[in-house]
Amino acid sequence: MCQIFSQQPIEHYQYITRAIRIDGHATSVKLELSFWEILEQIANNQEMSVPKFISNIYKESMAHNGGVTNLASILRCSCLIYLKQSTSV
Repeated sequence: MCQIFSQQPIEHYQYITRAIRIDGHATSVKLELSFWEILEQIANNQEMSVPKFISNIYKESMAHNGGVTNLASILRCSCLIYLKQSTSV
């Protein structure tokens, strides 16, 4: 079982940093390739670009929680929620 995880291609878990704008402010987000691929699926399903989707998540998190302490973690957890919902349908 561990071989499934330990022998995955290295590019799946290497970080990729992408620059995006949120409310006119430039920032960067560092995530593993696998998460970027899932975010692209989610954004496509929402008929928006990945930067627009991330911006929306950020704004909604700000409104709900009053702040965002770790955007990358919110995005990873969003991917997990998406995958869980996809498998339960």
